[in-house]
Amino acid sequence: MTTDPTWITTPITPGILRGALELEHTAHGVLPHRLPASARAQNTDPGLALAESQPSGVRLAFRTAATVVELDTLRTRRVYLGVPPRPEGVYDLLVGGRLAAQAVATGGHILTVDMAAGSAEIQAGPPGIARFAGLPGGEKDVEIWLPHNETTELVALRTDAPVTPAADPGRKGWLHHGSSISHGSDAASPTTTWPALAAGLGGVELTNLGFGGSALLDPFTARAMRDTPADLISVKIGINLVNTDLMRLRAFTPAVHGFLDTLREGHPTTPLLVISPILCPMHETTPGPSAFDPDSLGTGQLRLTAVGDPAEVPLGKLTLTVIRDELARIVEQRAADDPHLHHLDGRTLYGEADTAELPLPDGLHPDAATHRRMGERFAELAFAPDGPFGRASS
Repeated sequence: MTTDPTWITTPITPGILRGALELEHTAHGVLPHRLPASARAQNTDPGLALAESQPSGVRLAFRTAATVVELDTLRTRRVYLGVPPRPEGVYDLLVGGRLAAQAVATGGHILTVDMAAGSAEIQAGPPGIARFAGLPGGEKDVEIWLPHNETTELVALRTDAPVTPAADPGRKGWLHHGSSISHGSDAASPTTTWPALAAGLGGVELTNLGFGGSALLDPFTARAMRDTPADLISVKIGINLVNTDLMRLRAFTPAVHGFLDTLREGHPTTPLLVISPILCPMHETTPGPSAFDPDSLGTGQLRLTAVGDPAEVPLGKLTLTVIRDELARIVEQRAADDPHLHHLDGRTLYGEADTAELPLPDGLHPDAATHRRMGERFAELAFAPDGPFGRASS
């Protein structure tokens, strides 16, 4: 770590952080959370605890004349036994809204997951550094987007010129909730997840509550969204409810109503877009749960498979087809009394025609090219002048 006394260390506070709902003070620094403590206290799922601590969409935003920026962090990387290492988390640095540099941090903890044994072990490591040099001189607006796929404690921000919080950009705030696909799954970097790309194209400020494996209609997530300021809201519902085999149709319908009711308590007239699942061939007509395909272990590409029984669908088991039909019906019913409620079929973002060109590598998650396509399509549909979010600008 740099010890040059001529450098300036700036405290990392909510004033220079966007996209997080809360900052937790730790032994090393601060940990951005995408769920508040009240929600985390009601969660018992280690998967959600990990996902919400991964700062998808979280970024530092400040103004400075610095030409060198160093960010000390303590990251936690996941690795899976029998599978090639996942790409390291990337830090994207933007100047004036444009990508200017990228970096990867050193050091950090390693969380090793043994899928066959159903166990995980963490190996502690030291804080590391993400360094950006050769930035253009003069006062400028800088954003550092944190890795969407690594828990990241922020230790210190150092620059060779003073830092002040970035001015309020005056853009509408978009609050989005979804699954690992919204979280970022296999996107190339934090600014290229489909929600981040769509936010940039739509000219809005993103708060991304996409949680890998955890878009499960949790009431505490709905309350967190209810209490978060937003000009635009979207919820992408479906795939996690199928691949966890969490509930049946009898529970799904009132759970959706309850989630939307809670959102409306805090945002009664905010444009609210309900998005159904993108196409996922293995779960279109076959219910969950999903499971790792044991034949893919050690092949270099881990794949998932659906292990539910289609014969149980008439008994209430959920498939993506069932969920899409029910979400469309629920939104149509509610929209009669809620003119600000809208529906988007997820297959308009990724559908049948896309699967041949851009198949899902593991059977479930989009790759980097598909994230770009989804982000561009969402922006075209949602932020169009006659789209559900475009109308809000009038």
